[in-house]
Amino acid sequence: MMTDQVPSVVPALDTEESVRAAIGSARRIVVKIGSSSLSSARRGLDDARLAALVAALADVHDAGRDIVLISSGAIAAGLKPLGLTRRPRDVAHQQAAAAVGQGLLIERYTEMFAHRDIRVGQVLLTPDDVAVRDNYHNALRALGTLLRMGVLPVVNENDTVATQEIRFGDNDRLAALVAQLVRADALVILSDVDALYTSHPDDPGAQAISFVPDVDELRVDTHRIGSAVGTGGMNTKVQAAQLAASAGIPVMLARANAVLDALHGAPVGTAFAPVDHARPRRLLWLAYASRVKGCLKLDAGAVRALTNRKASLLAAGVTDVRGHFVAGDPVEVEGPEGDIVARGLVNYSSDELPSMLGKNSADLSVEMGEGFDRAVVHRDMLVLMNHPGV
Repeated sequence: MMTDQVPSVVPALDTEESVRAAIGSARRIVVKIGSSSLSSARRGLDDARLAALVAALADVHDAGRDIVLISSGAIAAGLKPLGLTRRPRDVAHQQAAAAVGQGLLIERYTEMFAHRDIRVGQVLLTPDDVAVRDNYHNALRALGTLLRMGVLPVVNENDTVATQEIRFGDNDRLAALVAQLVRADALVILSDVDALYTSHPDDPGAQAISFVPDVDELRVDTHRIGSAVGTGGMNTKVQAAQLAASAGIPVMLARANAVLDALHGAPVGTAFAPVDHARPRRLLWLAYASRVKGCLKLDAGAVRALTNRKASLLAAGVTDVRGHFVAGDPVEVEGPEGDIVARGLVNYSSDELPSMLGKNSADLSVEMGEGFDRAVVHRDMLVLMNHPGV
C-alpha cells in the first residue's frame, strides 16, 4: 500500500519571499537538469558543466540536505561515440545512443561525486514504475532506502527500452513525478534559460517573471521547441511546475549555472508557489501517474454528487462502461458531455458493471447478493480532475 503519512495542511507559501525561503531551507530537494545544460551534439558531455553541477550539489548534500538528481543527457552523451551529429529522430537510434551514453553519464557522476566522498546510485525508471501501483511502491522503497543510506540517487528515464508510445515524454515531467513520489520539499528545474518570460526571451519586450503565485492561472506562450540535444522546452517545465505545485511542493526554475543560488533561495530564476495543502500520495498517483484501464460515464446528478458533495460513486449514476478492467484498476470518470470529471480505483470489473448500471444499492444487494451494494468507486479512492481544491 502507498503510505499517506502527510499533513493535511502545510504552511502557507503565498509570497515570493516565503516560497524562496522554503526552497532555501528544504530538507529534501529534487533537482532536474536537461541535456542542453550538460552536453552538446559535437562535444558530448561537458566536464566543466558537470563539475560545476556536482560541486554545488555536493555542498548542499554535505550540509545535511537530501538531493535526488534527475539528469538528462544519456542520449546526448552517446551521440559523439556513435558518430552522430544531432539527436536522431527514430526510436532505434535514440535507444542505441541511450545505451552507450547512460554508462558514460553515470560513470562521470560516480567519479566526480566520489571526490567529495559521496556515493551515487543510478535509478532508471519507465512509466510502468509509477503507473502501476506495485511498481510505484517499489520505486518509492528503493529511492527511500538510498536516501536513508546517504546515497545521492541519479534518476533518468530508461531510454534504452522506452518507445514513443510508452514514455514519460521528457524529464521535466519525470522530475515532478519523482518529487511527488519521494515527498520532496522543493523541486529545482535547471535550464539554459535564466527564468520564465512573458514570451520567448528573444522577442522584443519579453520580460522575466520572478514569481508565479498560481501556476494554474499562468497565461504565457511557452510553445517553442527545445534545443538540438534535448526534448523539452519551457512548456514542459511549466507543466512540471504545475504537477509539483499541486502536491504542495514549491518549485524553482533557474539557469544551470545559478544552481547554488537557486538551492539557497536567492532571487534568481522563477519561483512557483505550491497549493496550500498536501494531498495523500495515492491521490497524486491517481491524478498524475496512473494508467487508466477504462472509463465510466455518469449522468449529471452523479457528477454533482461527486463534485459538490464529495460523495462516493454509486452504480445508479453510471450510464455506460468502456474498456476492460478488474476490481482495483484505475478508471476515468466522464461527465455526460464527455468531460473528464475524476479518476478512481473501481470496485468492480468491466464484466460485472454493465448489469449494475442505473440500479440503487438496495436493489443490487437483493438481485446480485451481498457485497454488490458497495460503491463503484469509494470517495477515498477518487480524485477530482480540473476542479478547485482537489
